[in-house]
Amino acid sequence: MQQQSLYDLSFDELSQLLADMGEPKFRAQQVWEWLYQKYVPDVAAMANVPKGLREKLTTASPLAPLPIASEQISSDGFTKKVLFQLPDGQFIETVLMRYDKRRTLCISTQAGCAMGCVFCATGQMGFFRHLSVGEIVAQVLHFARELAPTGEHVTNIVMMGMGEPLHNYTNTMTAVDRLTDPTGFNLGARKITISTVGLVPAIRRYADEQRQTPLAVSLHAATDEERDKLIPVNRRWPIAEVLDACRYYVEKTGRRLTFEWALIAHENDTREQAQALGKLLHGLLCHVNLIPLNPTAGYGGQPSSRERVAAFQAELARYGVSSTVRVRRGIDIQAGCGQLRDRVVSSEQ
Repeated sequence: MQQQSLYDLSFDELSQLLADMGEPKFRAQQVWEWLYQKYVPDVAAMANVPKGLREKLTTASPLAPLPIASEQISSDGFTKKVLFQLPDGQFIETVLMRYDKRRTLCISTQAGCAMGCVFCATGQMGFFRHLSVGEIVAQVLHFARELAPTGEHVTNIVMMGMGEPLHNYTNTMTAVDRLTDPTGFNLGARKITISTVGLVPAIRRYADEQRQTPLAVSLHAATDEERDKLIPVNRRWPIAEVLDACRYYVEKTGRRLTFEWALIAHENDTREQAQALGKLLHGLLCHVNLIPLNPTAGYGGQPSSRERVAAFQAELARYGVSSTVRVRRGIDIQAGCGQLRDRVVSSEQ
C-alpha cells in the first residue's frame, strides 16, 4: 500500500502524527510552515526540525514532490507547461501563465476526465482516477518553489486543467481549503476559480456551502441540440437544469458567475447561438469568457476568426450580457489540457 504523502495530511492529521511520535505541539506548525510557506522539496531541508524526527517523517509520511516527465515553454516565454508522472504511472498537466503582474496556474484535479467533451484532449482520453488532495496541492507548490527565487509568487489558480473538479468534489474542495489556509499557503479564496461542465447537484452543494471561490460553468452551447453534440453530460443535465442551478448559486451567494464558451468556427459562433445565449443569460448576474478554440488532434473544429468573435460578442451586448475574449496562451506548445500528455504517451507506444 502506497504511503500517504505529507501533502495529503491536514494540519490536524499532521499534529496527530507528530503527537503519536511523542513530539511537542509546536513541531506541527514548524513542519507546516516548511511545507506551505517555504515550499521545501525534501524533509531533510527542514533545518529547525531535529534530524531524528526528519528521519521518522521520511519513513512514516514522506514528502512527495511531483516528478517531471516533460515540460515545454512557449516561444514568447509567457507560458510553461509541465507534465508530471504520478507513482502509479498516470500523468497530469499543470500550466503556468504570466500576465503582467499575475502568475496564474491552471491545475488538474483528475488523471483524465469522465465528461467526454469532444473538443477537449483530456475528454478524448477518458477517465483514469481522481487526484488526491496532496496531488492537487503539490502542483501549486511545485511552481511556488520555482517562482520564489526571483521574488515571484502564485497569484491566481484556475481549476481548469485535466478533469472535472466537481466530480472529485471532496478532494478538490479540501485542496482549496489547504491553499487558502491563513497559516499555510494563504492564497485568497477569490483568487481560485473552480470550473465545471455543469454537474447540477454539485453546483447546488457548492452554493449551499457559501464558498468564496468563484465558479465558472463551461457552457459552450445555448441549445440542447448543439450542446449534446459537444458535451455528453448535457444529456444527463440539460441546459435548463444547469441554468436553474446557476440561478440558485447566484441567489444563495450573491456572487457573479462566469460562463466559459470555446468558440468553434461555424459551429457555436453563429448569430443564432449568440442570440440564444443572450436570451438565456439576460438578467442573470454573470459574465461570459469567450475563448477561441484550442485545436486538438482528436477534433476537427477550428477556432473562430476575429470577425466572428467580434460579431458574437456584439450580439451578446445587445442582450445586456457582458463578455471578454480571453487572451490565448501557449498555442505553440499546445497548452490545452491533455495535449502534452497525449504526445508523450503516444511517443512511448
